[in-house]
Parts: sequence; structure tokens; C-alpha cells
Amino acid sequence: MSNVTAPGSVRVDSWIWAVRVLKTRSAATAASKAGHVRVNDERAKAAQPVRIGDEVRVRTGEGERILIVRRLIVKRVSAPVAAECFEDLTPPPPPREERVLTAVRDRGAGRPTKKDRRDIDRLLGEHPGP
Repeated sequence: MSNVTAPGSVRVDSWIWAVRVLKTRSAATAASKAGHVRVNDERAKAAQPVRIGDEVRVRTGEGERILIVRRLIVKRVSAPVAAECFEDLTPPPPPREERVLTAVRDRGAGRPTKKDRRDIDRLLGEHPGP
């Protein structure tokens, strides 16, 4: 048996790190402790075992990743090998047009001027503008 494959089950934080969902093992452990990892729709602690066929959901900065475990590994491997260890069911991100634009002002910039207010209203679709 190779060093990469583990029998039976693997810790969920170790598996998330090994398949390159998160950059470090400590980040995977912290995500588990914060409640950002779910195994089969239940909150997972870092040491919870994961088995082949389990659904793992991980909330990252880019959104939620939905993965089905296809192979158990404990050591970090190259990206092509890691991609073979799970089936990615994550829906594609929405197109750019559907993303919501928000008006952002620098902190301490003071009250918006009349022109700024009109621009903000136009951006939010509240005022048709010239």
C-alpha cells in the first residue's frame, strides 16, 4: 500500500488539505472549528472521519465548494492527482452581469456631494439621470 492512500477513513481536515481545497492544514482545522465544514449535511469537527462516497461542503473565500469523496488520501499531492480524489458538484459562479454592484465611499470622505448622491442613485436605479 502506498503512502498516499489510507484505509477506511481519513480526518476531514487532513483530506481537505490533501486535495488542495485549502492551502494549509491549520486553515482546514480552523475552518472546521469555525463551522465552515459539513460532512453529509452535518457540522464536522476537524477529526471527524470522512469515507468514500461522503459529501463534503467547505465554505471558502470564493464561496461554498461541494465535493463527493472518491479517494482517500492523507498526504498533499499534485493538483491533477488531487482532482481525481473528488467529484466537484459546486455550481458555477453567476455571470458578471448578475453580481450586485454596491456604492462604496472611502471612510472619512465626508458626506456625498449632490453630484455623488445623483451618481449613487443612478447606480442603484432609483434615479434615471440625464
